[in-house]
Amino acid sequence: MRIAALDDDVGQLDLTKITLKAMNHHCHTFTEGAALLNELRRESFDLLVLDWELPDVSGPEVVRWVRSNVKEYVPILFVTNRREERDIVEGLAAGADDFMSKPVRVGELKARVQALLRRSYGKPQTEDEIWGRYRFTPAMSKLEIDGKVMPLTRKEFDLALFLFRNMGRLISRGHMLESMWKTNNPAGTELMSRSLDTHVSRVRTVLGLRPENGYRLSAIYGQGYRFEAVGNQRPDANNMSCEL
Repeated sequence: MRIAALDDDVGQLDLTKITLKAMNHHCHTFTEGAALLNELRRESFDLLVLDWELPDVSGPEVVRWVRSNVKEYVPILFVTNRREERDIVEGLAAGADDFMSKPVRVGELKARVQALLRRSYGKPQTEDEIWGRYRFTPAMSKLEIDGKVMPLTRKEFDLALFLFRNMGRLISRGHMLESMWKTNNPAGTELMSRSLDTHVSRVRTVLGLRPENGYRLSAIYGQGYRFEAVGNQRPDANNMSCEL
């Protein structure tokens, strides 16, 4: 998962990043609220971990901005020195999903992050994942459409599954490059950026991701891609989402 952490305490920020990295998540760190908000205007994340007291804005102000300006819902965890009941109430009322007090206990941080991600995106699938005509078998990197195995490379399979698991979300180019190519530069190199577009085009063609087939895969200028069901087509209720 791709997570953004905001804290003006560099030591705390390092601890958070190390903890999340040990959980196999990508963590982007910020020491000022304005920097995170600016990043959220063009980048997507799966979870935000926020401090309350910051040098430029307060944590609740950041939460309220996110809830008003970020269309796709992203879970938010407060990690703060605040511990009074009124603070917890204010943080949750602003739109945060969970609240924990410092000093941070690594085990608790891991548990709260896992719980938020599980609640928001579901459990990782170990068996076949099905969306209508599309059956994914992750263990074999195999995709079948109406029972026919599709000729996909491993990278194309991973990208197709990533898109289905994130159906309905606007995913930034940086998010996709980080998840699929392990780089967090939105432009990457020119070659990497072209490779992303080529893979998306190939997946769209092979899987027939067109409105007449119930799906639309759109490039959003200056941001990334959105994959969505259209018409009467809807994702299978048992496979709503979980990102690689």
